[in-house]
Amino acid sequence: MDGDWLNQRTNQGPTALRSRVHEYAQASAGRTLPEQLSAAAQAALAHVLSHAGDRSVALDLLAADALITLALLAQAEHAPEGLEDFAGSVLRATRALA
Repeated sequence: MDGDWLNQRTNQGPTALRSRVHEYAQASAGRTLPEQLSAAAQAALAHVLSHAGDRSVALDLLAADALITLALLAQAEHAPEGLEDFAGSVLRATRALA
């Protein structure tokens, strides 16, 4: 995980959300930063879906949203020519959880 990249892009967010985003990101694997962030988002969303209707996972839902956004941003910054395909793969992975 490129902690510096993540810190630079999350340093203005609420502390609790930043912390949760970092927890999921550090616990996820991927060949590239965008893939790692996407995997972290999927893990956060899976956690939310396993506790449907439970308000205690609201922060995890926000983290999933932030991680998807960060994954797309990382892809756009590192390999913009692959952004469309990457976004499609993130969408398919997200749909597969439902």
